[in-house]
Amino acid sequence: MWRFRPRLDILGFVLLTFLFVSGPACGQSDPDDLGAVLGEEILAPSAALLQIKSYILNRVAPPPTATNAQQWTEEAQRLRRHLLQDVVYHGWPEEWVNSAPRFEDLGVIETGQGYRLRKLRYEIVPGFQSVAILYEPEKLVGKLPAILNVNGHVGPPGKAVEYKQKRCINFAKHGILALNLEWFFFGELRQEGNQHWYGAHLDLVGANALGIFLLEMRRGLDYLYNHPSVDRNRIGVTGLSGGGWQTIFLSSLDERVKAAVPVAGYSSVATKVEARKYGDLGDLEQNGTDLLSGVDYTHLTAMMAPRPTLLIYDAEDDCCFRAPLVKPLIYDGVAPFFKYYGKENVFQWYENRDPGTHNYQLNNREQAYRFFSQQFGLPAIEKEIPAGQEIKSYDELVVGLPKDNLTILDLARKLRFRRAPPRKRRGRIPKGKN
Repeated sequence: MWRFRPRLDILGFVLLTFLFVSGPACGQSDPDDLGAVLGEEILAPSAALLQIKSYILNRVAPPPTATNAQQWTEEAQRLRRHLLQDVVYHGWPEEWVNSAPRFEDLGVIETGQGYRLRKLRYEIVPGFQSVAILYEPEKLVGKLPAILNVNGHVGPPGKAVEYKQKRCINFAKHGILALNLEWFFFGELRQEGNQHWYGAHLDLVGANALGIFLLEMRRGLDYLYNHPSVDRNRIGVTGLSGGGWQTIFLSSLDERVKAAVPVAGYSSVATKVEARKYGDLGDLEQNGTDLLSGVDYTHLTAMMAPRPTLLIYDAEDDCCFRAPLVKPLIYDGVAPFFKYYGKENVFQWYENRDPGTHNYQLNNREQAYRFFSQQFGLPAIEKEIPAGQEIKSYDELVVGLPKDNLTILDLARKLRFRRAPPRKRRGRIPKGKN
């Protein structure tokens, strides 16, 4: 049967002829005319912004729903499994995720003030280590409460930042073990390759960046949970800003946390988008790949129920999360979930007005002391013990990391060369008559 087979040489000749004939005509345009056409506004910036907002808001997960405690307990467990298995640890070697904590004790600083500082170094994943300081009461009698103090985006001081030291000192003086963690790109982890956006390189090699963020702080929780002097029923977490996000992220996903105080750390995605001028959209860790697909921070907050949770926000937050904007979805909308368990009294809200800006200063610290002492059955802590004279310098708190310690970027390169088992080659599709 005769079939049409196009002649490429004939088609090419026709195309070249068209270009030569039409070329001069097409080239008659004046550059100024072209500039005027290209300079015309197609869509006003305000209209473009409105369309982007609408696009995102239509994809924000609706608030969680439940009608009783049993229903929410089952749903919270499902969400926890989904987030850990399908999102956070997606692409991570199972032996890394499930490995036992590895901590080195590198020396003690005796303060003579009723507590001591213990320098710790620990493995996040093979080849990548971090550091921490344990603030330990001098007398370890019986089982004591413990609080994991995660680190916000505090700049070069890292774990040595003044307000964090004061908080940990006060916890220790009241008989609470306080573990002060370092965080990526701050303090001793301040290397270029630890900038948070390098987490995107982990995504590129198939490992969700959220995995490294959760593992770094989860190791601290592992340490406290296994400490011989810690009461496992009285473990808390707290932190400011990025540390507030770490607090809700870790605490919602790990039920070993029995009480949490996130400070100015997060809001619903809807609030972030609608009130953009009063804050920011967050960093890579707050918006990790697939984290917000079908889940919002309203869900993570509700997943704390019925565990004691104090949300601290600042009235005039000059960074990210203004209290009046956050409260409707993150507190008011979540309160019913605690009521299902008859625990509405352990879900608390505090709006800071002194100074009212983005902070974990005295007023907010005293709210945390009050809450933790109340929930852990300790004598009420209402006032901070002055500790300004006991603040250590950055150098005094240096623990030390190996010179060849990996960074987030190095880890991505390492994971790139972890070969998956070869797939079976598919056979060729047999050629048919047609």
